[in-house]
Amino acid sequence: MEAASRFLNIDLINRHKNSLNGIDKKIDKESLFANIRADLKKNNATIVSHYYVDPFIQEITESTGGFVGDSLEMAKFGRDCKTDHLIVAGVKFMAETAKILSPEKHIYVPTLESTCSLDLGCPASELKVMKDKHPARVLVVYANTSAEVKSMADWVVTSSIAKEIIEDLHLQGKKILWAPDKYLGSYLQKETDADMLLWDSACVVHEEFKASGLRDLKKLHPDAGVLVHPESPSEVISLADAVGSTSHLIKASQELSFNKFIVATDRSIFYKMSQLSPHKEFFEAPTGGTGSSCKSCAHCPWMGLNSLDNLSQCLSQLSNEIHLEDDLIKQAKIPLDKMINFNV
Repeated sequence: MEAASRFLNIDLINRHKNSLNGIDKKIDKESLFANIRADLKKNNATIVSHYYVDPFIQEITESTGGFVGDSLEMAKFGRDCKTDHLIVAGVKFMAETAKILSPEKHIYVPTLESTCSLDLGCPASELKVMKDKHPARVLVVYANTSAEVKSMADWVVTSSIAKEIIEDLHLQGKKILWAPDKYLGSYLQKETDADMLLWDSACVVHEEFKASGLRDLKKLHPDAGVLVHPESPSEVISLADAVGSTSHLIKASQELSFNKFIVATDRSIFYKMSQLSPHKEFFEAPTGGTGSSCKSCAHCPWMGLNSLDNLSQCLSQLSNEIHLEDDLIKQAKIPLDKMINFNV
């Protein structure tokens, strides 16, 4: 079993497959949009959404003055927006990050079930043991982690800024303890030549992408460019025309000369890519299986738990609020602020 798949239970997989197959898609979009708009105004609230959530959620977010972006961009927007209530459509660690950066705001999520295999695969208690064994190393953690893990870190990074921060630490002669994504860590290690000790965890979506399937699809579309998120295995990354964060991949899809792209990241990113480049075609990179045999099927099952229904319910009831202890917020904010202010 691949590292991340152990966090997927049968119920979650079945619910995820039903969603992908359209079984759970019988919704009254316009009615839900109207309810969401009314509740945003009534509650002085704003939505921030990740590129990986349902396109309908991305649409209502942008049409109501909210923001769709990667996790770093979401955190910055949430910190700077003026409303009292912030709804984070993504996964739980993103909402925790918003609360850390904006402790005075009320932060909510459409569902408290929306977690992340990287977060689950890096318990704070286990990371502390490893950190204590290597006290001379700088602890750099990926943003896809709990508030408790962030509070232990020297640095927090997202994929959009990780390479620059690791390069800077390497130039200072620092040795690094990296957690939790082993594939992103390996990519950064190769790119920067930094001395990095890697935690063993992975993203359930990106770990499923396979180089052999990608080569086969490339044969069918030889004129297609290949876009890969660095949470993918190295064999997949080696086939890429562009490697980077979600925002970087979206930019590459606009700027590279290809009219077709094979994309190795969550397929919900196609909404933004197609919006910005409607004349281009986008194909999912092959995963470890198809139909009933794939686990993520190129879409995060926890991101998929966000829906217009539970977003509307969250807004109308102001439910699923994120609460963190004050001391935890203060400690976790230190490495987050370092990232946000890096090279400002």
